[in-house]
Amino acid sequence: MFLEIDRSNIRNYRINIGGASTTPAPGQVVMRIERFALTSNNISYALSGDFLDYWGFYPAEEGWGRLPAMGYGVVTASAHPDIAVGGRYFGFFPVGDVHVVDAEPSRAGFTDNAPHREKHAMAYRSFDKVEPASNDPQIVWHEDAILIFRGLFLTSYLADDLLADKNFFDATQVIVTSASSKTSLALAHCLKLRSGITSVGLTSASNKAFVESTGLYDQVVTYDDIETLPANIASVVVDMAGNTLVVGRIHEHFDTELKYSMSIGATHWDKSASSTNILGPKPQFFFAPGQLVKRGKEWGREVINERLDSALDIFINDARVYSSIDYAQGPTEVERIYNALLNGTVPPQAGNILSM
Repeated sequence: MFLEIDRSNIRNYRINIGGASTTPAPGQVVMRIERFALTSNNISYALSGDFLDYWGFYPAEEGWGRLPAMGYGVVTASAHPDIAVGGRYFGFFPVGDVHVVDAEPSRAGFTDNAPHREKHAMAYRSFDKVEPASNDPQIVWHEDAILIFRGLFLTSYLADDLLADKNFFDATQVIVTSASSKTSLALAHCLKLRSGITSVGLTSASNKAFVESTGLYDQVVTYDDIETLPANIASVVVDMAGNTLVVGRIHEHFDTELKYSMSIGATHWDKSASSTNILGPKPQFFFAPGQLVKRGKEWGREVINERLDSALDIFINDARVYSSIDYAQGPTEVERIYNALLNGTVPPQAGNILSM
């Protein structure tokens, strides 16, 4: 059973009740998908499904795609001599109830070695072994916070790393759109740990109080008040919203003081189609796996994983103050949350953990 998205119109979706095989071929393992997180990050995956080949992760009927999501899965059948039944793993799964992997053992667990996965970044193909499921509420909360935050935190951590590596393009201020989104909050958290850089969060009037309550931004401004920001400060904009009208206003307002424009997310994806002529620096799409590969070569995989895990733990502990986790089960609930994410009606403080 899988949630499948119409690749030509992500508002069209269905539950495909046809399950994957539960009998593995040689070298394969079958995993029961225990639970997974759905966030606005998953909407970004759907929007860039063809561009970045997220639809290529899991084969589906022509014209349809299976949405990737971070989750936990348990091996229920194994035809690989080095992978035992009962092991529990963290990784990317299709939004569904079962997943079959052409497994290749690794130091941390195993990777998906299917021919159609060869061109995908290792971060999306890896399954890391974790402890068996716990009944301890503290452990469960931390595990589920990892599902909600890890993927988007990785993106934000690497975006911050790229900007810092470029000395923020000689800017002293980073303007972040969709400031209430989890990816933006993660970026603000990373920026807050740096000296000499100011962060400005742009958000809707309805979310302004929440964003201010996190204490992550130096200043929080509504979209209506963009033009009240001092225009003589050298700035970088990181666009998480995908709203070209907003980005165009920022570019026009800061003019030559806008030193760099980074495009990451699409929380306002339905407003992204626009004929707006954006002045100044051309917005540059940020591809997190590219920066991850760069740092992996420079620092080594173990070092970058240690740094990421340490930074993520700090962020999760801080986020506990202003975050909540909601739980739901069954295909109807999966559809409901996906639709709410499409429509932008999920409260900014809420994270959703689901299972089929």
